[in-house]
Amino acid sequence: MLRMTRVGQTSMKRSPPERITEQANSASAELDMKSTREILRIINREDQRVAPAVGKTLPQIARAADFAVEALRSGGRLIYLGAGTSGRLGALDAAEVIPTFATDSVIAVLAGAPAALTHSVEKIEDDPRQAARDLRKIKLSRRDVLVGIAASGRTPYVLGGMQFARSRGAKVVALTSNPSAEMRAWADVSIIPVVGPEVIAGSSRMKSGTAQKLVLNMLSTATMVRLGRVLSGYMVHVQLTNQKLWKRAQGIIMKLTGTSEAVAGRVLRESGRNLPAALLMILKKVPKSEAARLLREDPNAAKVLRKALRNRMIR
Repeated sequence: MLRMTRVGQTSMKRSPPERITEQANSASAELDMKSTREILRIINREDQRVAPAVGKTLPQIARAADFAVEALRSGGRLIYLGAGTSGRLGALDAAEVIPTFATDSVIAVLAGAPAALTHSVEKIEDDPRQAARDLRKIKLSRRDVLVGIAASGRTPYVLGGMQFARSRGAKVVALTSNPSAEMRAWADVSIIPVVGPEVIAGSSRMKSGTAQKLVLNMLSTATMVRLGRVLSGYMVHVQLTNQKLWKRAQGIIMKLTGTSEAVAGRVLRESGRNLPAALLMILKKVPKSEAARLLREDPNAAKVLRKALRNRMIR
């Protein structure tokens, strides 16, 4: 781009590099001329780039998870902040943590919520001050960890929230698809799965969104495992809110204790639908009050349950 100097001369000024999410993808050239099956093949081939790109960011995801573990142990929260697709993916992961791990310590702040969950209100993402207002409403503190999510890495709403979190002394994580993202400047750790240009330029709901979903799943799951809310591969803190989950809890009890379905159901009811307590009641042959006491003394249910399983095998 040419720029006129004060003396009437011209000089060359470089344009900033185009963000990866906005670049054209040679794989989808003449996409509109393809058959349905060929369109799907192109999308599928591009999607196969996502998991390896996420794999390269495991050290950064691990560091973010360690931040989250420390925060939740000290009474803090893991907070996702985003707008548009990125914010909705954060809201989805936070919502799923509640029934899976029985905790409300992972929450999401979505620009324009609640309307933005189902409708486009993208204009609000241009207001960095709104993020600070939204974070004040949930009383963000230095004990929390904030994950700013933006495929482009430049969303003003997210940048404003990250800056606000830093000012409050909270740990800040950036999740983006662009290595040159502005948000890196405000992050203690940056997770950047480089998935390349989208099949449709700028449509970050595609590969970038898939990468964000994978990273958020890994981050929240690893955090909950470290906090003892999973035993081996079993969700021992599952909330028994419907018949499917009741049956799952019964199955977990039967597999871990060797008891019958009838006994598993009876003890679950006696425990007040508390799966860790029910397991301890059977493994240690103790009443509900004693099981509850053991779980209060050590909030790491997996450790308590593993010890009970080990002692039972010794006997």
